[in-house]
Amino acid sequence: MGRTGYSRFFIPPVSIPVLLLILLFLLLVFTLFSGVVLAAFVKLGILPGVAYTLFILAFIGSFINIPVVEERTYEPVLTIREVRFMGIPYPVPSFGWAERKVVVAVNVGGTLVPVGIALYEILRMLYLGQFTLLLNTLFAVIIAALFSNAVAKPVRGLGIAMPMFFPPLIAVILGWLLGGINPPAVAYISGTLGVLIGADLMNWGKIKNLGAPMVSIGGAGTFDGVFLAGVIAVLLV
Repeated sequence: MGRTGYSRFFIPPVSIPVLLLILLFLLLVFTLFSGVVLAAFVKLGILPGVAYTLFILAFIGSFINIPVVEERTYEPVLTIREVRFMGIPYPVPSFGWAERKVVVAVNVGGTLVPVGIALYEILRMLYLGQFTLLLNTLFAVIIAALFSNAVAKPVRGLGIAMPMFFPPLIAVILGWLLGGINPPAVAYISGTLGVLIGADLMNWGKIKNLGAPMVSIGGAGTFDGVFLAGVIAVLLV
């Protein structure tokens, strides 16, 4: 076959100008996203240098999952075995049980970083003696957790998923109603811990039955819920 015949089976390489435009677009998106996250962290009272470090940790950590426990479950399986009678094969169904292992992991960027920031804000409330604000924050976390649990859906083969814009909306409302002298902190804490508790921890018993080889807490379907919920909520209050 000639050269023309082979050309139908290959995708022509991307030209250098197009590749540069793609890279420029990705760089622009990354810059805008980092600017939004840094603005939210600074609004929480975090120094710009520390805020930038936390953003880098969250970005890189979103690709890192730390296994914490292995769950085992058993599910019925149907197998077909062949039985011969007088030389004629007959398919015979057979029922049994198969063991399935599910590794539960914690996502660094979607869980450890936002939880660390939330704990920092809580400790600062204690240090400043803002006990009324702290009680309001705990109450807001409980409300956010209940709402998050109501909308979170276990997805077989994936994990726990939830609507992206629902957690920030609830966190913003809670920040307005219960934030007192520090609405951004209440919005961030309720937006992160509320999603983590309501979507992931309160659905712990369902994780092993999802059929996924690994379920990441704060990753996949809930990264936008845990990490972005707090960031968006802080910017909106």
